Amino acid sequence: MVQFEQSKALKRLPEQFFAGLVKKVEQLKAEGHDIINLGQGNPDLPTPPHIIKMLQQAAEKPENHKYSPFRGRSELKQATAHFYKKEYGVEVVPETEVALLFGAKTGLVEISQCLLNEGDTALLPDPGYPDYLSGTAIADADIKTMPLLEKNHFLPDYTIIPQEILKNAKLMFLNYPNNPTAATADKAFFDKTVELAKQNEICVVHDFAYGAIGYDDKKPQSFLQSEGAKEVGVEMYTLSKTYNMAGWRAGMAVGNSSVIEAINLLQDHLYVSLFGAIQEAAVHALTADQSPVQQLVDIYESRRNAFVEKMHDIGWDIKAPKGTFFTWLPVPDGYTSEQFSDLLLEKAHVATAPGRGFGEHGEGYVRVGLLDSEERLREAGDRIAELSLFEKK
Repeated sequence: MVQFEQSKALKRLPEQFFAGLVKKVEQLKAEGHDIINLGQGNPDLPTPPHIIKMLQQAAEKPENHKYSPFRGRSELKQATAHFYKKEYGVEVVPETEVALLFGAKTGLVEISQCLLNEGDTALLPDPGYPDYLSGTAIADADIKTMPLLEKNHFLPDYTIIPQEILKNAKLMFLNYPNNPTAATADKAFFDKTVELAKQNEICVVHDFAYGAIGYDDKKPQSFLQSEGAKEVGVEMYTLSKTYNMAGWRAGMAVGNSSVIEAINLLQDHLYVSLFGAIQEAAVHALTADQSPVQQLVDIYESRRNAFVEKMHDIGWDIKAPKGTFFTWLPVPDGYTSEQFSDLLLEKAHVATAPGRGFGEHGEGYVRVGLLDSEERLREAGDRIAELSLFEKK
């Protein structure tokens, strides 16, 4: 068999750090061990029944068995505009300021191909979602990282970025509520971001995947709520977390019309939009009663409280997350993040994601997903306590 060489673009792709973790988990499961898997970011609860019912009804319509319009149905773009107006008070022009995506992950990779040329500079958060690196690698861009440090509340400190880098930067990725740190950002931070982007002509891409998940009665801030945000960037939203529709692959980019046009143009050559029935169901999700979303957030908040309380009981000094369904936990002295994650998996059969997998500044932490029942989260704490790594209080 002829072995065909991969393209340079594929060779530039970063190694999938978490593939090894998945392999270890599956191996232990195959050996009969009960693994509490808190290392993943896949919602564990089902899509609300009213959305499923809409999909079932829409799937029976013959018009949905044909190709959808290349750039998606106007109804879904209008529903997105309605959603942003209702939830954030942001005015959006449906046809020119909304692009439909095959999930936000796709858009986050595509945006680099839309706006970056070889050697252009992109600013990425560290730690951050690994696919920011994937898209910029395909574009052969020059990567400059922005450290997210606990002393700065896991927000980038723009004052330490050299002016020459800011001048050359074309793209900046942000993500709040944040994966993996679970930090949130306020309007003042986004206002500052808009000002910086205007001064240096940087396109801001705000990954708002966890936009619905904020705790303690605090609604997460949309980047687009800052004056002038649409002039300098886009926000990428997804139905995956808000409505437990991760497998449905429905998302949208909202904001700067020139960026939206670039995304649409690229997608014209890649896809023929989403399955029409999914678009109908997405319209329904965005415009129907939103009480199931609040119920979901309440479940995550209850899990958060149970988990944090348990960790404090066993002596692990952690901080309660302000958003997302993750917690970002400091690793005890004497371990790297990967060593500690391996220890928890092999000895306690609790899977976590080592922080190093999210970037250099993720070292010293592990990420835990609140994606199991409160009972199992407490059990994970009991198993970790048996390792006698912490001093009980």
